Amino acid sequence: MSQRRRVANPQSSQSKTARQSEALLDEDEDDDFAMTQPSTSQVQRGLEKLTPAQVDLKTAEVVQFFLVKDQKKIPIRRADIVKHVVKEYRNIYPEIMKRATRIFEQVYGLKLVEIDSKTHIYILINKLEPAEGAPPDLSPSNPKTGLLFVILGLIFMKGGVVKESLVWNTLKKLRLDPGEKHEDFGDVKKMVSDEFVRQRYLEYVRVPHTEPVEFELRWGQRADIEVSKVKMLEFMGQLHDLEPQSWTQQYREATEMAPPPNPNSQRQSSSSHR
Repeated sequence: MSQRRRVANPQSSQSKTARQSEALLDEDEDDDFAMTQPSTSQVQRGLEKLTPAQVDLKTAEVVQFFLVKDQKKIPIRRADIVKHVVKEYRNIYPEIMKRATRIFEQVYGLKLVEIDSKTHIYILINKLEPAEGAPPDLSPSNPKTGLLFVILGLIFMKGGVVKESLVWNTLKKLRLDPGEKHEDFGDVKKMVSDEFVRQRYLEYVRVPHTEPVEFELRWGQRADIEVSKVKMLEFMGQLHDLEPQSWTQQYREATEMAPPPNPNSQRQSSSSHR
């Protein structure tokens, strides 16, 4: 008996990626649903039953959990923190997180940020300001960051959203073919549409009512927090030998969102030129 050979759907891998992303979000909501935030009085009663050493130890375990998970830049869910670390201490969860946040800032120079208040997802970002005028991290020692920066720059310059096909065509011009294995990145397409998406640097969204199926890419929540659009525009100006103000719309967006200048850094800069 001859076996029928399944004909692969050319859009199946893209649809599968989108379904996996949706499933992950649903899983986040389901796992976290049972975890309700303890009240102030519940936290106080819980602390009274524990010694300071017990609370400090559990806080240290949470800090370590974050540091290990953050090595891959994957956002961390409250449900996972409670399930794998906090466990029976969940009634003092707010106090543990408050202490962990203080340790990250004071000891590691990191800031704990909740990027999704609905499903309670956290990331760690560098709280220390970069040196004045420092270029973006595009050194050969960090090629992944360079690839990400190219894609974020493309999205920013195109108004905040681009078709997936435009990303692949741009990367091909840089000799990064999504269909071929790369010595630094491996599967380029998987890194962009899976790894960068899971890290929340990119959003990979299906365009409704398109046949064949099309996808768009946008900046993710982590990129909005970590990446300076002013620095991005300065970098693009260097590439094209133009002033950042040459791109009126992007310059306005970047400067409106930029934090006010640090007077201390300005004083240090002026004193260094004396």
